[in-house]
Amino acid sequence: MIDRSLFEDTSTAFALKSDSELERAYFLFKMISSQPLVRIGTAATNFALKANLPVEGLIRSTVFDHFCGGVNEEDCLPVIDKLYTKGVSSVLDYSVEGKETEEQFDNALEKILKIIHFCDDRDAMPIVVFKPTGFGRFYLYQKKSEGKDFTADEQEEWNRIVGRFDAVCKLAKAKDVEVLIDGEESWMQDAADDLVESMMRAYNKGKTIVYNTLQTYRWDRLDYLRQLHERARKEGFKIGMKIVRGAYMEKERSRAEDNGYESPICENKKATDDNFNNTLKYILENLEDISVFIGTHNEDSCYLAMELMEKYNISKDDNNVWFGQLYGMSDHISYNLAAIGYNVAKYIPFGPVKDVMPYLIRRAEENTSVAGQTNRELSLLKSEKKRRKL
Repeated sequence: MIDRSLFEDTSTAFALKSDSELERAYFLFKMISSQPLVRIGTAATNFALKANLPVEGLIRSTVFDHFCGGVNEEDCLPVIDKLYTKGVSSVLDYSVEGKETEEQFDNALEKILKIIHFCDDRDAMPIVVFKPTGFGRFYLYQKKSEGKDFTADEQEEWNRIVGRFDAVCKLAKAKDVEVLIDGEESWMQDAADDLVESMMRAYNKGKTIVYNTLQTYRWDRLDYLRQLHERARKEGFKIGMKIVRGAYMEKERSRAEDNGYESPICENKKATDDNFNNTLKYILENLEDISVFIGTHNEDSCYLAMELMEKYNISKDDNNVWFGQLYGMSDHISYNLAAIGYNVAKYIPFGPVKDVMPYLIRRAEENTSVAGQTNRELSLLKSEKKRRKL
């Protein structure tokens, strides 16, 4: 039987936090719980960075250090080593967004290849991650998804994107490091899906190396997985899937409304939760063909995964099942799961403070819009402060 009070254990959840780090986390989530404060803070931070005001030290010592591992890979090592003392692995996430030039895409490729080499001799880092638009222009993915023909120059540019994907997957296969490829907006995702599937076909023979991402707030994703599963069985390759709820809901809905097509997003939260849980169930029923990275901060979905693993006699440390949460969030899930033997990894964003700010701002806004998440973090931090008599 699964212990349904597992995630209440705050002494395990916050064992790595000093008293001052605990106080800082409480202060940050208290700030994030206020929408007006997040709006004002975001505007002020953006202004200060654009005006080159000396605020990086302040950002670094507060929100950056809570949600990020450091400014570069070496900077992240103390965090990675510390997490691993509690059995939690790390996925280094180079969280620099919005790049548009070939030079920037080549730099991103070099960064990911460097991280794979970095992972090679560290048990604490079995997985790397990148975004499709980190390796090529959004416009090209969109044009390909819409079935439009490329110009000769665009085709060459697309071939370079394919080459970058292939370079990462090939090295990852050689070094036995797994690769998570993030999901993005629906109107560019078909091209990304096709490209990732071609990488699975090439590199997921016998063992899963390449993982795509299913954003289950889209109502069509479980059907897509079933069709992919059929192709994989016929052609003899394994599927890797990171499953998440999703990150672009407002943007998706407003674009569908503006352009007069049916929204790809589930009609409400319950439908999204059901879709996530049904997708999880489908994968765990087909674990011989599909490996899963369960990217969620939802406690009910984690309990469901544990119950299904018990039901289907899947061992806690089966490498085909990983749980993942973001660094700085849901420690009560990550550390309590790891403490009883499940595979757990934290996504650890890193990069120059200025470049990582769009990511951090999005995190703050997401937390503000999911009030339950922030309130839960606050109540657990409060319990631990009380336990420590702070």
